[in-house]
Amino acid sequence: MARGDKMRSDYEDYLVDDNLHINWYPGHMKKTRDLVRNNLKLVDVVVELLDARIPYSSKNPDIDKLAGNKPRVVILNKSDLADRNKLNRWINYYKQKGIKAIPVDTMKGSGLNKLIEECKNVTKDKMDALKDKGRKERPIRIMIVGVPNVGKSSIINKLTGRKSAVTGDKPGVTKGKQWVRLKGNLELLDTPGILWPKFEDQEVALNLAFSRAIKDEVLDIETLALRLIEKLMIIEPEKLKARYKLEELGETPLETMDMIGRKRGFITGRKELDYTRIAFTVLNEFREGKIGQISLEVPEDIK
Repeated sequence: MARGDKMRSDYEDYLVDDNLHINWYPGHMKKTRDLVRNNLKLVDVVVELLDARIPYSSKNPDIDKLAGNKPRVVILNKSDLADRNKLNRWINYYKQKGIKAIPVDTMKGSGLNKLIEECKNVTKDKMDALKDKGRKERPIRIMIVGVPNVGKSSIINKLTGRKSAVTGDKPGVTKGKQWVRLKGNLELLDTPGILWPKFEDQEVALNLAFSRAIKDEVLDIETLALRLIEKLMIIEPEKLKARYKLEELGETPLETMDMIGRKRGFITGRKELDYTRIAFTVLNEFREGKIGQISLEVPEDIK
């Protein structure tokens, strides 16, 4: 069976039963979850880092349970890649829940000063109470939590600046733990990115895979790209057509994928379409914002 025929056969099968069934929970993520739980008492505020294109899908439901009543600030990172109108709807959504959601663009560094300001706002009562008790002023201790590849390292690098330093052990802190000094008199107890044990909603899993929170290496990359094309044909058809210079989209996602491949000249030596190359191109161009500013979900999508 030729490659193109196999893709079409696979596509027909996937219409009946999605063959991705994404479920990925490496052992180190369980350790990270335990780390968050065991050290939450040491921090003053939890900073929840979300992908602005998929705030619902990139939100770890475990965080609500783990954070409890701790003051919380939400960062909508990669805001430069998101649809601005939909991003504002997410900001309003969190405002109604009494949580400040701050759009951040780490490439430009925008939004980070607002993060520092909000961390001070939500911990003001606690810090004032410590002063009233005669305690020496200390930095505000924060923990940034988020799924993998949501940009935590970039944010930390921006916040550390040239005067960054790693502080030593502190009273009440388990021996060996290190706090990273940030701008604005903040200290960070860092944690790796964490996913959750099982994805009950495959739509959530797909959105995470589209944004590369789940590594491409553990996925069927061609089917993943096909699913992304399917979604973009529904929510952003004009941007899809504009990026790949298509007058019209195909009747099916596979036809559109074929059209993209031909337009880009992704042909193998056997004169067949190179679906792997098409897949990586579409996924990477979405992730880099080259297809346009695109948000894959809105608050109304929450079930």
